[in-house]
Amino acid sequence: MNFSQFFFFSFFFITGFLWSIQVQGSTDHHHNHQHHSHNKQQSAINEQKKHQINGFKPTKMFVFGDSYADTGNNRKSVANSWKQPYGVTFPGKPSGRFSDGRVLTDYLAKFLGVKSPVPYRWMKYATNRLRYGVNFAYGGTGVFDTLVPEPNMTTQIDFFQKLMANSVYTKADVQSSLFLLSLAGNDYGAFLANGGTPQGFPAFITSVVNQVVVNMRRVNGLGAKKIAVTALEPLGCLPQSTVLNSFQQCNATENTAVDFHNALLQQAVAKLNNETKDSTFVILDLFSSFTTVLERKGVPGSTRFETPLKPCCMGISNQYSCGSMNEKGEKMYTVCIDPKSAFFWDRVHPTEAGWRAVYTALESTLTHKLFLPFF
Repeated sequence: MNFSQFFFFSFFFITGFLWSIQVQGSTDHHHNHQHHSHNKQQSAINEQKKHQINGFKPTKMFVFGDSYADTGNNRKSVANSWKQPYGVTFPGKPSGRFSDGRVLTDYLAKFLGVKSPVPYRWMKYATNRLRYGVNFAYGGTGVFDTLVPEPNMTTQIDFFQKLMANSVYTKADVQSSLFLLSLAGNDYGAFLANGGTPQGFPAFITSVVNQVVVNMRRVNGLGAKKIAVTALEPLGCLPQSTVLNSFQQCNATENTAVDFHNALLQQAVAKLNNETKDSTFVILDLFSSFTTVLERKGVPGSTRFETPLKPCCMGISNQYSCGSMNEKGEKMYTVCIDPKSAFFWDRVHPTEAGWRAVYTALESTLTHKLFLPFF
């Protein structure tokens, strides 16, 4: 975050606008589907559903969004994710993931017991993987057009709809799948870069969340029975912000803007579930899981992150980033000795170890959130 962005969020904090939004309780309202019981067996099934004891795992994943979910869609000519040292932990070379290894999509696929869905760009080379779904996420994108020349989420859903129209997937496939919508904040970066003003920011946050809702409704209209959307992570804790204080503490002002986004998203998801009389729509609370891991410097069973706000891979100066080379082909970045000891890989993205810790923090809620109900 540069000085003008910092000033922007400071201004926002002073106006107090965001504090007028009350963030309520949990990030997810669960509405149980009501059925008339015709026999004891049906009653038992309903009781199990009521307590989230039963259900079944989705058999496929369809993924939309940005670099927190992308596993290789960006063009090699435009993305650092195809440059060394990305992918150094997994698969051992750059694979289009914005990390040293696995990302959120990979861990959610593992939870479901399926292989990570093939990136849309490469699906014709891996038709045997289509049974696990498709990943349409492109790093750097948002619900609206951003600073990267890649398809926004609306266009990504168009790609999926085309596959349905071509009978690559059936309605039954869709109904037994998890749909993931990842939104990590690229729309807000583009808003600031394009001269957005503090006065215009609240309305823009509202428009972003409204577009997320349009996308969720659209996917639901295509037959999806389980749609997960990510809450916005604490942007003020990303190294691009904490570099201002030598990676010592998060920018609370910036995280207040994140609170506003997440409060609106929570309200919208509760409304959607109320309309559908079911728990079709769920929030994966990246804000809480990131915050938990960063504050505790890890989670039980994960590596300890001694300096959690400091990235493993950094440019040697502000004009360079992880993966940068100069005209002589010399590395203009440094990499920490052990990526497993770092939560963040670069200025924005977690390491594989970071994502594993986030997944561990989320895991206890996933059965309740991601399992499909009996029909």
